[in-house]
Amino acid sequence: MAMQAGANPGRAVLVTGAARRIGAAIARALHAAGCDLALHYRGSRDAAIALHDELDRARPGSVLLLQADLGEFDRLPELVAQAVGRFGHLDGLVNNASTFAPTPVGGVTPADWDAVFASNARAPFFLSQAAAPHLRASGGAIVNLVDIYAERPLRAHAVYSMAKAALAMATKALALELGPEVRVNAVAPGAILWPENDADPAARDAMLARTPLGRTGTPAEIAEAVRWLLLDATYCTGQVLAVDGGREVVG
Repeated sequence: MAMQAGANPGRAVLVTGAARRIGAAIARALHAAGCDLALHYRGSRDAAIALHDELDRARPGSVLLLQADLGEFDRLPELVAQAVGRFGHLDGLVNNASTFAPTPVGGVTPADWDAVFASNARAPFFLSQAAAPHLRASGGAIVNLVDIYAERPLRAHAVYSMAKAALAMATKALALELGPEVRVNAVAPGAILWPENDADPAARDAMLARTPLGRTGTPAEIAEAVRWLLLDATYCTGQVLAVDGGREVVG
């Protein structure tokens, strides 16, 4: 059952990559469930401000906007500190920010590796480490956004697939390390939103043909899975929940 607005008054959650697409849907779902939000963005300033204003109108003072490049290590504990400074505590962390870029083998550089791993694996781990004392104090939770390609690699995206696999393992390792006070889970989306530079309808049709539910998912469906794991799944930890329309069973 979906949480009703105001059901989690005062719970503070930091969401990375929150300005657009799935991140914005997660922010709206958590805010509707009564959470206060620290919303991180990197470059989508206009979208972030618009989302902040939309949510703040609904509940004044409930949203903090934070800009940072997650590749800059020093900014990671700073984001947590700013969230705690604003709300006085931290009850949840959603590691949603992601870099999705092709890395065909033969042309990958160390810079490519670092750029993809920074947001997909390194930042989530160190944000979780910085947040852990606060989450332990509040009995909070972490939800990571991984990918079905953490299990089965995507052609020409070796580094992305490896980074998401690292995040899936971090989910399990952190669940072990931070329990029993902190739960750590992940959501692995399937086809939800096509990459903005994807113009191959044949590839899209082929992907949907391998999806038992025969359609793309919606950001709202991912956001609901995140909300459930963060707020309601009180006996789940170390789990990776595939929200993929059944693609995992097809292979």
